[in-house]
Amino acid sequence: MAEKARIAILISGAGTNMAALLYASRLGDSAYEVVLVASNDPAAPGLALAELEGVPTFAHAHKGMTREAHDAAMEAAVLESGADHIVLAGYMRILSDGFVQRWQGRMLNIHPSLLPKYKGLDTFARAIAAGDRHAGASVHLVTPDLDSGEVLAQVRVAIAPGDTPASLAERVRFAEHQIYSRAVAEYVSRWRNPGWLLERLRERALALPETSEQESFGSVGFRVGEGKSGKYFAYFSDRPHGHERIALLVKTSGMDELHALVEDQPETYFKPAFYGANGWVGLVLDRPDLDWADVDAWLQRSWRTVAPKRLTRFMDVADEF
Repeated sequence: MAEKARIAILISGAGTNMAALLYASRLGDSAYEVVLVASNDPAAPGLALAELEGVPTFAHAHKGMTREAHDAAMEAAVLESGADHIVLAGYMRILSDGFVQRWQGRMLNIHPSLLPKYKGLDTFARAIAAGDRHAGASVHLVTPDLDSGEVLAQVRVAIAPGDTPASLAERVRFAEHQIYSRAVAEYVSRWRNPGWLLERLRERALALPETSEQESFGSVGFRVGEGKSGKYFAYFSDRPHGHERIALLVKTSGMDELHALVEDQPETYFKPAFYGANGWVGLVLDRPDLDWADVDAWLQRSWRTVAPKRLTRFMDVADEF
């Protein structure tokens, strides 16, 4: 079974979105498991539900504490649980910048509007007053700027004639329960999604001078130069020739380096069946701890081995500045 992400859910009230996330985590081959439900309100009803379902809980009232001190208490519980992502589900606290920055890219929230519309509070009243035809919900990454992180998923809900903020909120809540678990699952498992990995790799490779994309032997390849003079410096391979991992193939300095990399770091590097004889190494991409700076370094290094000298001289000059 594929490795599951471990999520901590922060709530302040009934925890209906928390419940939707929890029960979705127990269906089939879920991409995540809930390892903690925590709240700033020890009386939050959602805590009782989590306890009933056997999920560890934590509560710490925020009254009388600075924002930073309360965030530190919540974060300590999250870290102790072993969670690698935090999911906010009706957590009615504005988080300190330091807490958010430490979890940058690993903290998600759901907001009851079609962002970027109606950040903040009273979203349904504002949508009705504006005469909008639809309201909805958005799952987004949490950043220090309120409700401004990258939107990962949205769902629209029609606004009916005569809707009140309360009646509209009730229907949007049903939509939230559908979208949140799916968006969380897709996000925490993106590291093993070949489409997502290829898009990130493509952005980096095509940013290098005079680089183009061209398929070769069933793999997406990246080459520098034009026409017959163009040369490949990288390939994206989705489980190449029976290998079980998704990989970036790049050029090493030769067989000695290739063998040393594979021997020293077998979880990171392997010798490709088709390209290995020519000194190419496979860098495993589908791992949650992948360092994209390392990918950038390999792409640039491999690019330099085949790029025309006029281009490498240009980059050397640029690097000096």
